[in-house]
Amino acid sequence: MPPAAGTKLGYTPPDGGWGWAVVFGAFISIGFSYAFPKSLTIYFKEIQEYFSVSYSEIAWLSSVMLASMTCEQHTGEPLWQQTCGHGFGLALNLQPALTIIGTYFQVKRPMANGLAMAGSPVILFTLAPLNQFLFDSFGWRGSFLILGSIVLNCCVAGALMRPVNRNTKPKSGAAPERDRPSAEEAASPDAREQLADLLTGKHQSSRGCLSKFIDVSLFKHRGFLIYLIGNVVMFFGFFAPVVFMAPYAKHQGIDEYSAAFLLSIFALVDMFTRPATGFIGNSKWIRPRIQYFFSFAVSFNGVCHLLCPLLPGYAGLVVYAVIFGLAFGMVCALLFEVLMDLVGAHRFSSAVGLVTIIECAPVLLGPPISGALVDIYGEYKSMYYACGVFMLVPGMFFFVMHYFNYKRLDKEKKQSVAVHMRTCEEALKPKMNRDGTRAHEADR
Repeated sequence: MPPAAGTKLGYTPPDGGWGWAVVFGAFISIGFSYAFPKSLTIYFKEIQEYFSVSYSEIAWLSSVMLASMTCEQHTGEPLWQQTCGHGFGLALNLQPALTIIGTYFQVKRPMANGLAMAGSPVILFTLAPLNQFLFDSFGWRGSFLILGSIVLNCCVAGALMRPVNRNTKPKSGAAPERDRPSAEEAASPDAREQLADLLTGKHQSSRGCLSKFIDVSLFKHRGFLIYLIGNVVMFFGFFAPVVFMAPYAKHQGIDEYSAAFLLSIFALVDMFTRPATGFIGNSKWIRPRIQYFFSFAVSFNGVCHLLCPLLPGYAGLVVYAVIFGLAFGMVCALLFEVLMDLVGAHRFSSAVGLVTIIECAPVLLGPPISGALVDIYGEYKSMYYACGVFMLVPGMFFFVMHYFNYKRLDKEKKQSVAVHMRTCEEALKPKMNRDGTRAHEADR
């Protein structure tokens, strides 16, 4: 088992036990949070005709819901209010589920995150054909009432997320390998400042009110800034291909059930990809440089979207759904794990809060911008090309920046070890001098 990134939680995470029940609860919560906005694309064509709106306007439904998870005057206004309210409710599902896994797992954290994130494709795989059946039987209004009652199962999932037992403390003596700090923590400016405080005896007496709730020092964290800049660009093209997959198929003359089945194929591949990615990411070959794995996954998504318009007919869309499900699942399984790897579990809650607040802008604007491209050009090729560029550019950015970041971390880690050794030697010198003096006096 590869060494895990260190934590400053003050206890040793159990890496199992009730944690697996927590993973199951997160599986349900994360599943509904991400799958529900995607599955509503089945109703887009009918809602679009009912309210007589354009592609860019109908895309606001999913984008507002996804953005609300993170923060026109026409007769559809109550629908937008319902969308914002539902997105806010899903946010209350998503954030605790993401955070609590880091309190229960350390060594097996990539595996646990991968299993929890698999909830989205599993539920989407079920909801895609179910939504089409509900629409045919009850219409889109009746379907929304039934779906709302189904989402209430998240209350049961929340009941499983009890706080971790923090009475467990690390064993005295040499710390086990899994509790040793990672290169990021050992060489980060924050770690060096704490070392200096311990040596000089200087401690901060108070902090600002803002710092009690938001760790603004993260904006000075090199790895966090790389993650944030790349993700802001990436999310402009992340959700739009999923939102427009079924409408794209219907635009090509494919029947409604076959179009909905594309989402099921996508979700089925995504379902198995996420836990598999978690297992691969937890291996001793990938874990030490997991940021490169994430960079590859993001770039793979971009290439996938650029190739989509070149695949003809329904068979081509099936191939695209399979490849896209593989690429999308890899990114989703690693999305929050790589953030936790960069900042550590003790700062993850603040980091994920800051990231989702800032990312809500591209998540909100991405699908409507893509819909506007469809309105302007009258076809979907330009939309998929744009999404491909929005994914490929940050993927290459991650590769380059993390290459230099890892080099800096290795250099800073060596410097930190040298400082520590020098400090230990200086601390031992007085003791050795005293022992030498006593031995000399004894010889007399």
